[in-house]
Amino acid sequence: MAFYMVLPAYATNSTPTIFGGGQPIDFEKRFLDGERIFGSNKTVRGFVGGLVCGSLMALAEELFLSRGLFQLGFLVSLGSLFGDLLGAFLKRRLKIAPGSPLPIVDQLDFIFGAIVLTYPLYKFSLGVVLLLVLVTLPIHIVGNVIAYALGLKKTFM
Repeated sequence: MAFYMVLPAYATNSTPTIFGGGQPIDFEKRFLDGERIFGSNKTVRGFVGGLVCGSLMALAEELFLSRGLFQLGFLVSLGSLFGDLLGAFLKRRLKIAPGSPLPIVDQLDFIFGAIVLTYPLYKFSLGVVLLLVLVTLPIHIVGNVIAYALGLKKTFM
């Protein structure tokens, strides 16, 4: 089941960089501390693009692997995006500029968001969560290096 969850999460997390730009998702509003809520790198177009790509991956899983995976995959995609937004929110509270790294949070926020949002539907064991964390860290780092090399990201972390 972890494998089925990971594919929509990775698709969701990797595509906002491609589809991003445009209107910031926080509409340039500021939080109580005077900082932007999420920052300029979190956009409506990136959110929607990530949700669509993750949902398409979930649909492919539904069609080719097993029934019942679309609902899980959609929630995984939505949770991934919310986890990423929570990471951005935390970085703004810590006064870390958009695009600047916050190790561990940058690599895992989306996976934890996916786990939390899907929890009512599927309760992952601690072992599965640890496996997802251990697999996600190196994959995320390699993906960021590739995106940086292709000019899609300004930093490789």
